Amino acid sequence: MRSKRKCLKNSKLYVILDREVNDYARLLHIARIAVRSGVDIIQLRDKVGHAKDVLAFSEKLMAILDKKVLFIVNDRVDIAKLSGADGVHLGQQDIPIEKARKIMGPQAVIGVSCQNLRHVKAAQAKGADYIGFGSVFKTLTKPERTPMPPKMLTAVMRQVRVPLFCIGGIDLKNISQIRKAGCDRVAVCRGVCLAQDIKEAIIRYQKALVPRQP
Repeated sequence: MRSKRKCLKNSKLYVILDREVNDYARLLHIARIAVRSGVDIIQLRDKVGHAKDVLAFSEKLMAILDKKVLFIVNDRVDIAKLSGADGVHLGQQDIPIEKARKIMGPQAVIGVSCQNLRHVKAAQAKGADYIGFGSVFKTLTKPERTPMPPKMLTAVMRQVRVPLFCIGGIDLKNISQIRKAGCDRVAVCRGVCLAQDIKEAIIRYQKALVPRQP
């Protein structure tokens, strides 16, 4: 049996499949390419589908990913549990981490969205396995959010103890700013899912996250 924690520790590129960006057919196509291209984590973010449809689609994704990629469901602990997903990603307004853990079990991967150092410390204390930190740049997913100053990310990176993935408006032009702040893990949606060449986009993100040789 693979170790979910080890997979998480080694993960760099986290791709979010968003139903507000692509339809189910396109998301399945992207998932197949992502698996072949070595993406580390895939999250399903579906805030528009009915529960039964989200569950059915999650099960299709599980078959495609075939335990080669960590599969995370956004928000819906019930669907994550029923589909056999590796874990769930929670927002600040979702159910508490400890209650999600009780439902998902001790081996599940639980991630939490954080917007400041206080959120990060609280999530770590409550047992979060990883942090999604952002929005670091302006993003269409959360248009109401103000991008974070780089110094905030730098400060957080000095104190975070679990894997932290920067999220929000990350593209191949601004990813170097994240690297300078000390982070080498990113979560990307449109940068991959709307790319003309999905495989090429994934490869370019992967190369951008590899530490440079001195």
